[in-house]
Amino acid sequence: MSYQRVLMAIDLTEESSQVADRAVALCRATNAQLSLIHVIEPLSFAYGGDVPMDLSTIQEQLDQHAQERLTEFAAGLGIPVQQQYVLTGHTESEIHRIAKQDDIDLVIVGSHGRHGLALLLGSTANGVLHGASCDVLAVRVHSE
Repeated sequence: MSYQRVLMAIDLTEESSQVADRAVALCRATNAQLSLIHVIEPLSFAYGGDVPMDLSTIQEQLDQHAQERLTEFAAGLGIPVQQQYVLTGHTESEIHRIAKQDDIDLVIVGSHGRHGLALLLGSTANGVLHGASCDVLAVRVHSE
C-alpha cells in the first residue's frame, strides 16, 4: 500500500524527534503529505469538575505554549501551517476525528514499549490503534 496522507501525533517531548525521523523518512519514500497533531487534554479532565477555581486562563496558556512549540517543531520539518493541529480534547478522539476529516491513510504515534503485554503500545497508542479507520504505525521511542 502506498500512503498519500500521513498524520503524525506527537506529545512535544524530546522523544517526538524520534517519531518525526521515521515519519519524514516514510513520507519521502512514498511521496506522502505529512501533517502534525498535538492534543492537549483539558485540565478539567485531569482534575474533574470539582476544582473550586477557574482553569480557563491556565488552559489558554497551555494551548498557546503548545501552539508555539508545535509551530517551531513543524518549521524544522518544513510542514506548512495548514497541516498542523493543536487541539484540546480527548487525545484518541481528536486524532480519529482529524484522520477522518483529512482522509488520512496512516497515523504515526510514538510508543515507549513499556514492560508487560498490556503496556506494549502505551495507552494513547493503543487507543489510537483500536479506534482508527486507517493504518496505525507505532514507532518505538527510547528515552534520551
